[in-house]
Amino acid sequence: MTYSLRIADLPESERPRERLLTVGAKNLLTAELLAILLGTGQGPGKLSAVGLGQYILQTLGQHQRDPLDVLRSVSPQELMDINGVGPAKATAILAAIELGKRAFQLRPAPRALIDSPQVAADALSHDLMWQNQERFAVLLLDNKNCLIGTQVITIGTATETLAHPRDIFREVIRQGATKLIIAHNHPSGNLEPSHADLILTEQLLKSAQLLDLPILDHLILGNGNFASLRQVSDLWTRYPQGE
Repeated sequence: MTYSLRIADLPESERPRERLLTVGAKNLLTAELLAILLGTGQGPGKLSAVGLGQYILQTLGQHQRDPLDVLRSVSPQELMDINGVGPAKATAILAAIELGKRAFQLRPAPRALIDSPQVAADALSHDLMWQNQERFAVLLLDNKNCLIGTQVITIGTATETLAHPRDIFREVIRQGATKLIIAHNHPSGNLEPSHADLILTEQLLKSAQLLDLPILDHLILGNGNFASLRQVSDLWTRYPQGE
């Protein structure tokens, strides 16, 4: 695709809107999705909307950054500092980003049954999924695995958070929960559990046995996805929770 051409000069089969209707949004390049939001082009060299979208991504991706990662928390001024992006284009992009976040952060209804890692991740997404700092949170459940509430226990740096068993179980007992799911996020999007994650999980499972407050899972969230430590480790076999 020639990025200096106007969208109107492109064959219909190459125009972003027409391609979205034909092949679906998930099959469009990121620059094409941005072009639909931008509506028109310009910027350096009078770029097309697709070209401007590509230029925005290149600008945000400077210094070996992931442009989509930057977009998740970009400010209006950062966008408007890019040649060719004014208030109208910046607000269209920011509105789309926020809408996408809210779609991923749909919370289950109060007292909803938490019967799978996916449902648990959905309940925790608002607090954990798109945060720039690591957070440790607890999903509080009753004896039928129905949702009582969620609670962020600690907030750390961009790469590390700390949670003490005392703080976690104090909140569980205070709210009258009888079961829990623990979770934290990896802002990098890498869902591989660290050695520290596994050690902490082991400590918490041991404490849960003593307190008779079963931990059903430990989830790691990030970048729109999640991992279940119960599914990828043998910790629950080694430390049964008497569910």
